Amino acid sequence: MTEVLSTTESVCPDCLDRIPAIRVQENHDVYLEKTCPKHGAFKTIIWRGSPAFTSWVRPKMPTFPKNPFTEVRKGCPYDCGLCPEHEQQSCCVLMEVTQRCDLHCPVCFADAGEVNPPADMSMKEIAAWYERFLTAGGPFNVQLSGGEPCVRNDLPEIIRLGRSYGFTFFQLNTNGIRISKDIAYLDELKAAGLSTVFLQFDGTNDVIYKKIRGRGLLEKKLAVIKNCADLGIGVVLVPTLIPEINVSDIGNILHLAIANMPTVRGVHFQPISYFGRYPDDPSDESRITIPEVIRAIESQTDGLLQSSALCPPGGENAQCSFHGNYVLMPDGSLKALTRHKNETCCQPVDASLGAERSREFVAQHWATPAPISSLQMVSGPSFGEWDVFLERKRTHTFCVSGMAFQDAWTLDLDRLRDCYIHTASPDGKLVPFCAYNLTDRHGKSLYRRAYENHTA
Repeated sequence: MTEVLSTTESVCPDCLDRIPAIRVQENHDVYLEKTCPKHGAFKTIIWRGSPAFTSWVRPKMPTFPKNPFTEVRKGCPYDCGLCPEHEQQSCCVLMEVTQRCDLHCPVCFADAGEVNPPADMSMKEIAAWYERFLTAGGPFNVQLSGGEPCVRNDLPEIIRLGRSYGFTFFQLNTNGIRISKDIAYLDELKAAGLSTVFLQFDGTNDVIYKKIRGRGLLEKKLAVIKNCADLGIGVVLVPTLIPEINVSDIGNILHLAIANMPTVRGVHFQPISYFGRYPDDPSDESRITIPEVIRAIESQTDGLLQSSALCPPGGENAQCSFHGNYVLMPDGSLKALTRHKNETCCQPVDASLGAERSREFVAQHWATPAPISSLQMVSGPSFGEWDVFLERKRTHTFCVSGMAFQDAWTLDLDRLRDCYIHTASPDGKLVPFCAYNLTDRHGKSLYRRAYENHTA
């Protein structure tokens, strides 16, 4: 049984021209279908099975950029910067402080690690970025990214500079190689104001790393967790999920994360998207969708993490992500703090409020909690297990989330306009993550070429 659910727009994977698209349901699966007049028809899976697509997607009230940096001329996705028609404000802004990398992974959205990368962004240019973020409505949460940001010796100075502008949450997106062995550098990052480490963590064995990253890295990943534990820095594990490589390891990753709480604050799954650098053109069999990840989380943990606790996002398009929060109790059980309500006609979500809440939640729960001695103690009667739950909620909250980025085959312009994860381009614009990294099947980019023309 086939049913057209709704219409949208997308781009052609061959030429990146904007073309009409439809969301089509076949039994329990949903596909994005589109036809380019020059390059033919495309049909790509975007949702497999339960929770049902129609129960997950809900309306959202848009909120527009406070100070858009670009005009609407060609229309979405060609005027990003942000333009006045973008329907969400920034939650997290990525600063790609370098295109250098100490790995050359077969899979890389930034296509980093080339022989002659562009020059690093200078401190003057980075200061200009911070000023632009404030003009755009910041301060926002900041992710230091690349390339591999830890190849820069002055990364602590970049954090201190951001602090001087009023930015308070800094997330380090890293492969972990340097901070696995250079604890003095990691300590300096913490002293400068680093909030959390967003650690590339694709699995619990080196067979996985050799396939995705080109070499065994598990020992280094575990060393990062230990070093962060020694210094009191929170860690979020970030697996890129690729069918036939590491999807069957989802449960093992979660169990390892839980065993390393409270240093490990959560796991943030990223189903592979085909932009940047990847081995082959994608097929439907080479994709894993949000509902499949949700079901795997429950089945591979034998129900320790229940899928009913995993919910649509509050600030971005519902098709983009999921999240669930739990409290680890002393007996090893997990009590859910969130629950997905299986409703199809709920009230529209306020996008601006959702972005604000997401910023606050990440800042509060992805960093290591403050020690008890630093908190004001209030005497009173004990409520037994309830007291234990409240204290564990402060120290042992475990966050599970996932984000399905879009590529040229799956790009949905309704989703793109809802994006609140933005990348700072070298020319001072704020570009939605999926637009910034978008490449056609030949590797041509809409926005990354601005970095190619950058000179420090």
